[in-house]
Parts: sequence; structure tokens; C-alpha cells
Amino acid sequence: MYIELKNINKSFGSFKASDDVSFSIDKGKLIGLLGPSGSGKTTILRILAGLEKQDSGDIFINNKNVNTLSSSSRGIGFVFQNYALFPYMTVYDNIAYGLKVQKRDKKYIKERITELLELVGLPGLEKRYPDQLSGGQKQRIALARALAPQPELLLLDEPFAAIDAKVRKELRTWLRETIDKIGITSIFVTHDQDEAIEVADEIVITNKGRVEQVGNPVEIYLEPKTPFVAQFIGQSAIIEDYSKLKGFENDSGKTSAIIRPEFIEINKYEDNSYHQFESSMEDATVEDVSFRGNAFEVRADIGGIKVTGRYPLNSPRLKKGDNVKVLIKKLYVVDENSTGILINKALDDSDIYYI
Repeated sequence: MYIELKNINKSFGSFKASDDVSFSIDKGKLIGLLGPSGSGKTTILRILAGLEKQDSGDIFINNKNVNTLSSSSRGIGFVFQNYALFPYMTVYDNIAYGLKVQKRDKKYIKERITELLELVGLPGLEKRYPDQLSGGQKQRIALARALAPQPELLLLDEPFAAIDAKVRKELRTWLRETIDKIGITSIFVTHDQDEAIEVADEIVITNKGRVEQVGNPVEIYLEPKTPFVAQFIGQSAIIEDYSKLKGFENDSGKTSAIIRPEFIEINKYEDNSYHQFESSMEDATVEDVSFRGNAFEVRADIGGIKVTGRYPLNSPRLKKGDNVKVLIKKLYVVDENSTGILINKALDDSDIYYI
């Protein structure tokens, strides 16, 4: 493994920011550190960069223990959330800063800056100052500055947080393509699951200072290992007693469940219609209908149980107060420590299995 964190612990007073954190990263991968605010993501990033010192544990970069190395000696490029560009320096001088620290000659610096401005798609902006740039341009210049000294590892702390939604989506694609071009091992922090799923090769999910799960985006989404991940990833509704729902029997000792919109099929209530799984469908009342571009999002009430599902654009229109039939195809059943998938018995007679 190229990057390894082993049993990292870090506290700020009584607050445990990193609680026995361990994970590893292959060379050339783009990793997303994903979690809610206060989950320990940025602390991990800063410890890796040498900007914070762990209380215990070991960090290895390319098989070398870097615990005692300073930030400047770890071969790391860091892109801060607020860009941290020097306002009194031109774009040229901002990018050149790390190269001058390395005491590179002027010819090399000029060639490197020209190369990097081409890489980030901003040639010809050398003489501008940060206040003459848009948010997206500032972020690209911040990346160019971090890459200038040719680091072995690139760290990005919420790189798109200060950028508006449209530009943020464009920059996600650009960052993925740029990292692929240069092949540098990279880790970025985000609290936006769509961002992590779209950009990262692998995702490390953090919660309360601990690592909940590590895996590629598909694994994380389809096979959540803990109740927190099942609830955090996707658009989830929590059901306190799923045995009240048709097709689900509580024979596992677990009573709580998590339902995602894709687990639900919603049908408009029509007396003459027939459905293959009619006996397992719930009577529900529409509480809200929202247009989501490729489908309608429908919030429905099943006898006090609130669920949200997607409804096709080409189906008969629904409105608040309409009666509908809801088929819940499967659930994530959870307790304090584990998660399992339970299929509606009308669709699958197999027992619960754990993931």
C-alpha cells in the first residue's frame, strides 16, 4: 500500500477527533473522505499533511514512516477550502511560491508555470491577481500551486465548498480528469455524498472520529456495513417497527429498518387495475409530490409510516391527498452494530442476509 494510517488517535481536550483510525490507499487512487460535520475528516487530512500531530499511531507514505517529518518534508501538496492564495501576489507568483522555496532556477519555474496553467485550463492568466479571478478559477490556481513542487501526495480540504452549484459540478469532472492525467495519489474531504460517489475511486466514511466503512462507491451504496452508513448514504427513511409492513416478518430480533426511494414502487390507486403483488402492497396517502427532472419524488404516509419513493414521469399524475398503492421491495434492517438486507417475502422467500 502507498499510504497507510495505523491506529491514529487525536483528541482536542475531551473531544476525540480521531479514534483508532486505520486505512490504506493504493498508489494513484483518488480517495474521498466522506462524513458529516465533526466526523474527523479534516483532522485526518491535517495529520497526514503534518499540520497536526497525532497523539498516537503511525503514518506511512511509500513504506516510510513520516511521523517525525515536518509538513514540508513529506512531499505533500495541500489545497485549502478557502484557496489560501496570497492576495498581493499575481497568479504567476502564487504558483511559483513553492518552487522558489525549493530554489529552482527561473527558467524551470517559467516552464513549470506555463505547463501547469495549461493543465488547469487557464493559460494567459499569469499577471492577474486573486481578486480578479472567479471562484472556480481560484480553485484551479490553488491546485496548480499545490502541484508545482511535484508532490507525491495531493490533499484537498472540501475543494468545492466555496463554489456555486453549477461550477462545482463542472469542477468535479475537471478534477477527476486532471488527477487521471497526472496520476498522483489524492485524498479529498467532503460532506457531499454525490460529490464523493461521482469523483472518488474509493470512499472512506467517517463518523464521530471513527472509520465506518471503506470501499468503492458502488460497494458503499449497495452494501452498507453499519447502520450509520445505511442511513447516511442515499436518501433514507427510518422505520421504527418494520414488522407492521406487509411482506416483512421480524424474526431477526431487529426492529428498525431503513428504506431508500429505490426500494419502493408507487402505483396510482385504480379500482380496476391489477398488480402481480397486490397482496403485499400498502394503502397510502400522498403527502407531497416534487418534480426531480427524470422522475417525480413522492412522499407518502402508510398508516403513520412515512416513506419517499420515485414515480415515473409517464405515469398518471399524482397530487397531494391521492390514494396510492405502495410496494416496498426490500429494507435494510439494523441494530446498534450491524446491517442486513431483508427482501419482501412476495418477491423473495430467502432469509435475511448480512452485508
